[in-house]
Amino acid sequence: MSLVTDKLTTKSLIETGELYSEMTEINRSLINISNFDFFYGEKQALFDVNMDIKEREVTAFIGPSGCGKSTLLRCINRMNDLIDVARIGSGKITVNGVDIYDDRVDTIELRKRVGMVFQKSNPFPKSIYENVVYGLRIQGISRKSKLDESVERCLKGAALWEEVKDRLDTSGLSLSGGQQQRLCIARALAVEPDILLMDEPCSALDPVATAKVEELIHTLKDRYTIVIVTHNMQQAARVSEKTAFFYLGKLIEMNATDQIFMSPEKEQTEAYISGRFG
Repeated sequence: MSLVTDKLTTKSLIETGELYSEMTEINRSLINISNFDFFYGEKQALFDVNMDIKEREVTAFIGPSGCGKSTLLRCINRMNDLIDVARIGSGKITVNGVDIYDDRVDTIELRKRVGMVFQKSNPFPKSIYENVVYGLRIQGISRKSKLDESVERCLKGAALWEEVKDRLDTSGLSLSGGQQQRLCIARALAVEPDILLMDEPCSALDPVATAKVEELIHTLKDRYTIVIVTHNMQQAARVSEKTAFFYLGKLIEMNATDQIFMSPEKEQTEAYISGRFG
């Protein structure tokens, strides 16, 4: 398979990776971050971050406010490109072995392959149906049977179908907070991403809605690579296989979640986990 010469679309990059994925172990490294520095203007936000994120696992980023975890998350699909003063200092982020900050990478295609769910649910002022198919319509897909199939598949994938299947023409804004967040997850799934980034997706939800989103994460990890930023350490312990602890823009420690919470290697990690600061 040849790559597009003028634009390295992330879709083609990931599909190319699938050619050799059968020969590699399941849960191979999909995202690699190496010696990565990041700035907002003159202020450095990330310092020499190095990590591998495995395929079809949930990786949690934890740490106090302002430690750089959301900044790094937004770097993985180049959302920070939308901030004028944001810039890379050095290092790189690769998805499937390809540098996503290469000038030839199509950022629109990247953001389709690396979907994002934000802290505050943000359904469009459209019907539930149109919220789900929004990205597909932008891609030029208009065949009703294809859209109908995507709506049902993605709402089922987001554990929302049974709750809304009889009112798909009502506004997405009429849903409860937890339902709105799951609608946003369904919208992200519709364009068939490989990676799903979640920036504190439960911070505005009540415990019942939070439990539903966490159950959904457990279901989705069989098909997607998920990275979640959370302030809730109990949530990180419940949903993730790997946890990365950040402090003052530095990755202090990354390991299996059980080890991070039960026997961390770094004193700073232990202090944060035990509540001595943060």
